Amino acid sequence: MINVTLVRRAADRRIVSFAVEGHAKYAKPGKDIVCSGVSAVTVGTVNAIEALAGEELPYTVKNGWLASDIPVLADEAADGRMQLLLESMVVMLETIVQSYGKHVVIHELQNA
Repeated sequence: MINVTLVRRAADRRIVSFAVEGHAKYAKPGKDIVCSGVSAVTVGTVNAIEALAGEELPYTVKNGWLASDIPVLADEAADGRMQLLLESMVVMLETIVQSYGKHVVIHELQNA
């Protein structure tokens, strides 16, 4: 199963970090459309933030794991674009969960 953990700031629901771990085990490695979909959405979001918000996110990636702590950008417009892209990632992941909920779960946590 793939576990997605989103951490939001309680005051304004801003995404402050996310982690994706595990394998869907929907199909054999190399043919697993669920793993591929989750990977495309999450890695694509990290790349889109760099391209569209001008920020290189600090992240850790290895087999079955992607995690990032999201900085607050001094440029409010860029910060807003980054948060919009992260919210878009959440919507795309929720769409995958609707069809493949036995293989992907999203956990949302709040911090102070």
